[in-house]
Amino acid sequence: MAKLSTLCYIERDDQYLMLHRTVKEHDVNKDKWIGVGGHFEKDESPEECLLREVWEETGYTLTSYRFRGIVTFVSGNGVTEYMSLFTADAFEGEPVPCDEGELEWVDIQDIGKLNLWEGDRIFLRLLAEDAPFFSLKLVYDGQDHLISAALNGSVLNLQQ
Repeated sequence: MAKLSTLCYIERDDQYLMLHRTVKEHDVNKDKWIGVGGHFEKDESPEECLLREVWEETGYTLTSYRFRGIVTFVSGNGVTEYMSLFTADAFEGEPVPCDEGELEWVDIQDIGKLNLWEGDRIFLRLLAEDAPFFSLKLVYDGQDHLISAALNGSVLNLQQ
């Protein structure tokens, strides 16, 4: 089964707005820290999904954002998710509580200390390096362990 989603890292003052997923009982992201975003609705483009999901989860309307890459997330549980990855550096609006967890501004330099998906560390590094548009494939074993990764078709060494 394949799913389409967006994921966005909103930046302000060298911080990213992070979502600590703590609310839903049967959540693949339970207790993880991720950006904001979600699944496409019928006929949405990546940008339309991004703007809707960010507004629903944060109350913010993005006024400046960049499409940074495609992340193919293979769960190992029969689900493959194609995530359109964005960053944003300007928004307006007032924050609202998120029904999926707690939103918190985290210093970008401290994000690595959070409970992240292993593969997220790879694309967060690419974002920090301002890498050009990329395709990243992340394959998990069904138990949250990253077993392989490929950047723009080239296998990455995960032993570093």
